[in-house]
Amino acid sequence: MSGVADPLAEVFLNPGDFFFGGGHTRISTLLGSCVSITLWHPQRRIGGMCHYMLAERRVKVGHSPPAVLDGRYADDALALFWQSVAAAGTRPRDYQAKLFGGGCMFNNGLGGTMEIGARNIERGRELLAANKVALIAQHVGGNGRRKLFFDLRSGHVWLAFPEGSNAYIRNTYG
Repeated sequence: MSGVADPLAEVFLNPGDFFFGGGHTRISTLLGSCVSITLWHPQRRIGGMCHYMLAERRVKVGHSPPAVLDGRYADDALALFWQSVAAAGTRPRDYQAKLFGGGCMFNNGLGGTMEIGARNIERGRELLAANKVALIAQHVGGNGRRKLFFDLRSGHVWLAFPEGSNAYIRNTYG
């Protein structure tokens, strides 16, 4: 043993990006109305993060959905997770999830806001529940941006607020 720490691998996710892995890796992203979900397997110390922009992909009537998964949409982003979870020989319910983002970033010009963030939050919760994944923490809604950091070695998540935020914070255990 040399006493030298493993080098930290830094991964930055843009909207629509996805990463799954392990080791000494820190994933980060910047969120507004988009949502990120982190998944972490506490025994295996593997997991990942997605960054989706919209709750669902709209497919024109009479057309088939595209064959290639697109991480910009919640359904596809979670399908990418389930593929990686299966490839690791694990099950979705073996993971802990945390949900972030979904802030109110857009005004519709008529004094109201577009509910993109709220729809993104709800869809993420639905998809996790449908796959029996425990949602143990979330920081969602509010206004402004969040910068998110996720350490795959420990499962810890840190948030920074470049422009401030009055987002709702809730931890869920169970």
